[in-house]
Amino acid sequence: MRKGLVFGLLLCILIWGAGTPVTTAAKNPNEIVEGVIEVLQKMAEEDDAENLGRLLKKAEGVAVFPSVIKAGLVLGGRHGRGVLLKRDRAVTGAWFGPHFVTISGASWGLQAGVQSTALVMVIMNERGMKGFTGDKFTLGGDVSVAAGPVGRQTGVGTDGSFTAEIFTYSMSKGVFAGLSLEGSVISSDNERNEEFWGGEVSIESILKRKSGDPQVQSLIEAINDLVVKDKATSL
Repeated sequence: MRKGLVFGLLLCILIWGAGTPVTTAAKNPNEIVEGVIEVLQKMAEEDDAENLGRLLKKAEGVAVFPSVIKAGLVLGGRHGRGVLLKRDRAVTGAWFGPHFVTISGASWGLQAGVQSTALVMVIMNERGMKGFTGDKFTLGGDVSVAAGPVGRQTGVGTDGSFTAEIFTYSMSKGVFAGLSLEGSVISSDNERNEEFWGGEVSIESILKRKSGDPQVQSLIEAINDLVVKDKATSL
């Protein structure tokens, strides 16, 4: 049994190492933002994205990871880079950031191979946003997280009463769905933040800044396009 676990771990490391240079480590801030825009545009085309737009309309913030790599055999792991935007919901409705973040986690089970999934996290209140202001926090531990509702039905792990602090959505191979991410760790990506903002800057400061970067403006437009999908006036 122990030999099998060691073999699985070694294989996971080999697969992970093969995928990292192409998918996560090589990404600079502009590439990450471009990937986020593409993901949001694809989600906006989905009929089931209406509830996502409805939640975004009320959100305190949103975090998007264009490519989260999951790899392993028996013992698996996932890792991805993304961005967080904070919304000034009380005053102007403007979006602040981006703050660059990473997601990582481990899991057990039959999961041979490598998969790439796009993730969107809709942050519903100040407690949910507070987790993102530190160096790292755990989804489901420090803040509540649930799979976001899709269509007219709620799936396993979905918070049908809409009381979770963070709702999560995924898209993989063209399939749009809610996804539970309990146990995943969100960390500040200090290297990408310094590269984008031109030096060391605090997370608190980033989340009070409006970027004039045209690419970030395109990102905000992509978020607003999703909000437009909400045809209802309330949850």
